[in-house]
Amino acid sequence: MKCLGLFVVTVMTLLAGCATHYCKQERDTLVLYLNKPGAQQVFLASSLDGFEPHQARHLDGRWVVVLPSGDQFRYYYVVDDKIFLPPCKIRESDDFGSENCVFDPQLPCF
Repeated sequence: MKCLGLFVVTVMTLLAGCATHYCKQERDTLVLYLNKPGAQQVFLASSLDGFEPHQARHLDGRWVVVLPSGDQFRYYYVVDDKIFLPPCKIRESDDFGSENCVFDPQLPCF
């Protein structure tokens, strides 16, 4: 039984490492990670500030954006000048015929 538990944890860890998009809540911040290894430039736009694009930092092969935690918001990425919507639990149509991801602090991170 212990081997099965270890196997499950290992598989979950590997799958999380392969995820395109994930986050971690740390005290009063939310850290968003995007795995786009071939990207040259990544921005995140969110409803927290009127969808003003913020440049992501390239860190350890991932793109990272730090936001304040606590509020629900809508967001999308701009990867190499193209809008990119990662896999996300909640999507919502916007006023321009496209979709945004929705982050809900009451739900577990992606």
